[in-house]
Amino acid sequence: MSHFAIAGLQMNLSNGDNLSEIASEIVRTKKRFPWIDMIVLSELASFGSDKKYAQSLPGDAENFYCQLARDNNVWLIPGSHYEQTPTGIFNTASVINNQGQVVARHRKIYPFLPYESDINAGNEFVVFDVPGGRIGVAICYDLWFPEVARTLACEGAEVLIYPTLTGTIDRPMELILAQATAVNNQCYVMTINASGGIGNGQSNAIGPDGQIIYQAGCAAELIPIEIDFEQVRRNRERGLHGLGQVLKSFRDNEVEYTVYKNKECKNKSLSSLSKLEVPGIKEK
Repeated sequence: MSHFAIAGLQMNLSNGDNLSEIASEIVRTKKRFPWIDMIVLSELASFGSDKKYAQSLPGDAENFYCQLARDNNVWLIPGSHYEQTPTGIFNTASVINNQGQVVARHRKIYPFLPYESDINAGNEFVVFDVPGGRIGVAICYDLWFPEVARTLACEGAEVLIYPTLTGTIDRPMELILAQATAVNNQCYVMTINASGGIGNGQSNAIGPDGQIIYQAGCAAELIPIEIDFEQVRRNRERGLHGLGQVLKSFRDNEVEYTVYKNKECKNKSLSSLSKLEVPGIKEK
């Protein structure tokens, strides 16, 4: 089987407990489209950005989603929520299979600094297998760093899913980044944003040929698409339109990027930049 159906839920959410509303929408979605294999929500969907809701994992919210996945026979990536640990708070997305088992957790590698303050950075790349293929997951601002997507692709990811929470005017830039990421890695890309009080929507799904499958508006929407893993494999094998075979070229080229070899090299020119802080705020 090379097909796997994923539905993105772009919901009107707020800062606070959204679990009941999310559960109702998951049940409605599965009843309306019983062929859906996976449902994806936006970043921080469960509680918004209020850190008072941070939970350890496993925890009540994750267990709640595990029961939902099992009862509805559907895989879930229920966005993310803040994870409380002994060393601090992470922004974490759980991946739950249709039997209600947590198969992976991704901690956001690039918190949206300086705005997403006091959030620890994760350092692991998450890919997991579903019937027919392999999926990688990252969170929102991770999309802005092409190294994340390329690492996931090199670990076999054929679909990249980014739960997202953007309510600012840079959302159009993210749409461009999503399309470029799909082309660069010859894979599907989905970025699922919230709408309503905390996000400005415009979730999208891009195919492995770089074509926009769907782009949502700013209101609540349900976005069901069918993934064809064989299309990914054909694009990677033959090249986009029978032309550029990007991942093969990346594999076979022997160049070593000095910027990644050591911290001193990475910071050689970047050290001239000022401190990472909110523009306009000056140190006293």
